[in-house]
Amino acid sequence: MQEFFLQISGLELPKEDFIGDLAIIMILAAIVTLAFFKIRQPIIIGYLFAGMLIGPLSPLWVSFLPGGIGSSGMANIIALSDLKILNVFADIGIILLLFVIGIEFPIAKIKSIGKVAIGMATIELFLALGIIFFIGILFGLNFMDSLFLSAALSISSTAIIIKILEDMGKIKKESTVLVLGILIVEDVIAVILIASLQSVALVNNVSFENIIIISGVAAALIVGTLTVGARIIPKLIDRVANTGHHEILLISVLGLCFGYALFSNLVGLSVGIGAFLAGVLVAESKSSEVSKVLASPIKDMFVAIFFVSVGALMDINQLQNYIVVAMIFMIISIMVKFGGTMFGGFLFRQGLNKTLRSSLSLSPRGEFSIIIVKVGVDMGAVSTFLFPMIGIISIITAFITPFMIKIGDQTILKNSPEHEL
Repeated sequence: MQEFFLQISGLELPKEDFIGDLAIIMILAAIVTLAFFKIRQPIIIGYLFAGMLIGPLSPLWVSFLPGGIGSSGMANIIALSDLKILNVFADIGIILLLFVIGIEFPIAKIKSIGKVAIGMATIELFLALGIIFFIGILFGLNFMDSLFLSAALSISSTAIIIKILEDMGKIKKESTVLVLGILIVEDVIAVILIASLQSVALVNNVSFENIIIISGVAAALIVGTLTVGARIIPKLIDRVANTGHHEILLISVLGLCFGYALFSNLVGLSVGIGAFLAGVLVAESKSSEVSKVLASPIKDMFVAIFFVSVGALMDINQLQNYIVVAMIFMIISIMVKFGGTMFGGFLFRQGLNKTLRSSLSLSPRGEFSIIIVKVGVDMGAVSTFLFPMIGIISIITAFITPFMIKIGDQTILKNSPEHEL
């Protein structure tokens, strides 16, 4: 059994480290959930900060424990220890979150905003990409640093945004459907960007062949799901539901979820896209509500693990060295994304209220931003300081977004008596 845990972790660590990390995360998540519920703040913010405090990269262990985390028995008990395990937790959290969210969005609802979402996402993302790249060059960053940073700051965080909207009770609002459509398009573009950036870093040349292949695969997967998959999978789910055994239904829909996520990953796309599409297929079945109720508790557990893990992976020991630059680029990226989304909303005649809510909701950076910069750092193509800087930007934007959405709602309330809340 011990050898099994050694194999899945990829590190020479005993299985107690895995159990210990999981125990720490769940105990902390329980405390944070209660605390932030009491103070009426989005729980996600507490998860992120808590993860930063107990992660293996936390300055807490450097400041209070002699010799740091590696040499202190107390740190080994309290702090999270295995970065690879944390990444596994994070992946499972993303898959389950997007799967359950997909159940909220049947195909008819997605088709209603398809063209608009593609148009708005393309406008705001590439506008942000170009402007942030240009500003990076003006700030004295080299070409590769500017390129990877602009790509990272152009992609909003699907996981963080959806969790914020869910915590605020806005997940079923009309504006959220548009936001989700934009996020799906951004995720597809993000996969293309990562492949393109890898090509640029390796051979200093953009591979248009890779871009065309990935775009075609993404289109084929989405179209195939919404046509062929929608005719077959929902009927099979309903047959399973007719057995009357909830545990069989739960295992079946989770199998669909992870199977679709795996397939999406195998064809070169993100696991999140596959998980979301699996949720959409479940939404087409007659037993969608039952499936959602059954899967939600498991989703809640791993979403907590995901956000605590993301916080734990942030290295903020050198915060003072890049906080000013991080704040500047954060403000610029928020303003550019806001302006681009507002322009796209007006261009596609989405109305002021929906466009404003959508623009404010797209502020957080997260999983893809971190992945993009990490790819550059791992390849030795960009400066190492970009990774913790993106981490700080992700934390701060996740923190301020709920307040920005509330301000936007108050603005709409003052200027329009009849509005969607």
